[in-house]
Amino acid sequence: MALTGYSWLLLSATFLNVGAEISITLEPAQPTEGDNVTLVVHGLSGELLAYNWYAGPTLSVSYLVASYIVSTGDETPGPAHTGREAVRPDGSLDIQGVLPRHSGTYILQTYNRQFQTEVGYGHMQVYEILAQPTVLANSTALVERRDTLRLMCGSPSTTAEVRWFFNGGALPVALRLGLSPDGRVLARHGIRREEAGAYQCEVWNAVSASRSEPINLTVYFGPERVAILQDSTTRTGCTIKVDFNTSLTLWCVSRSCPEPEYVWAFNGQALKNGQDHINISSMTAAQEGTYTCIAKNTKTLLSGSASVVVKLSAAAVAMMIVPVPTKPMEGQDVTLTVQGYPKDLLVYAWYRGPASEPNRLLSQLPSGTWIAGPAHTGREVGFPNCSLLVQKLNLTDTGRYTLKTVTLQGKTETLEVELQVAPLG
Repeated sequence: MALTGYSWLLLSATFLNVGAEISITLEPAQPTEGDNVTLVVHGLSGELLAYNWYAGPTLSVSYLVASYIVSTGDETPGPAHTGREAVRPDGSLDIQGVLPRHSGTYILQTYNRQFQTEVGYGHMQVYEILAQPTVLANSTALVERRDTLRLMCGSPSTTAEVRWFFNGGALPVALRLGLSPDGRVLARHGIRREEAGAYQCEVWNAVSASRSEPINLTVYFGPERVAILQDSTTRTGCTIKVDFNTSLTLWCVSRSCPEPEYVWAFNGQALKNGQDHINISSMTAAQEGTYTCIAKNTKTLLSGSASVVVKLSAAAVAMMIVPVPTKPMEGQDVTLTVQGYPKDLLVYAWYRGPASEPNRLLSQLPSGTWIAGPAHTGREVGFPNCSLLVQKLNLTDTGRYTLKTVTLQGKTETLEVELQVAPLG
């Protein structure tokens, strides 16, 4: 009786053993998609009549790949045949250009002349050549402790393993705790600033690995630790003493991402200054007061401030010019009284207007006597305490008067005062 095709499946056969003798190995052992693979059969015994190959977990007709008659070499495809399979005379199965869908359990069933059957089992895992994955983010700019980071590793492969990288290295422990069971989703509630950086995911299997391009995460925070510096020294909450007519620069610093916007205030009134520093070019009593820097972060919507008190130094405060009387009238005498003149005074000079020689009213010499200058009108008198008497005022005496002092140590100071002469009547 000649048997072909599926008729082998209908025979009443006796099982000798189940997988005890027959074994199946793969060549190559770890095939990748596109490889030509052979399921090599070992341990066949006796004179065999036929082979049946199944691609599935059971000897079901639906899983039948092919039947092969040993004596004739005839091969009959089954329902599970993909057009790539061929049975060898020794019972091995060739599969050309395997695909991931060829992965799974394979069963070889043999028949001998006594219609006894044996089966052997093998398993094939076809590994993909993995394409580069992509990291998808809910946002690449988040606010610290407020926002949640959610990253997903997008890959066409559903079987590959996934691992993550942070700045080229392993994920911090806190981030690893946010991985989903399959490793494809990374979530972090209340993101921290130290978790800002470059994130990548990598898909891998036994024969292939592919890493994504980095996605860069920015974490906004602050401002915090707002401080005011003078010459790199923190002065927040302090009183800064400044000599008269000298300069002062105050810097506002803070820890913030992004760099905050700065607003300066003087004695509670906002100044037109949007910079991180403020400069006082010539210190006078008018610049004394409280300077406040306010740092505002437009991303976190938070702000912080710091203040300092700026005062003239003791020596500078004492050195002041006060007209007596304060509002002199035409025809009166006025004394431009100097308070707190230098105790180590060497010489001084008064000028009508800027401190230049043509404008000099008078000078006091080291001997204590004074001499008239080019601008002296005969009505001006100097005193040892640097004060100046102007007699019988007229309206032309209105204007600026300048005092210049020189100490024994060679320190020069210049003070100015505006005199306003009121007309009679």
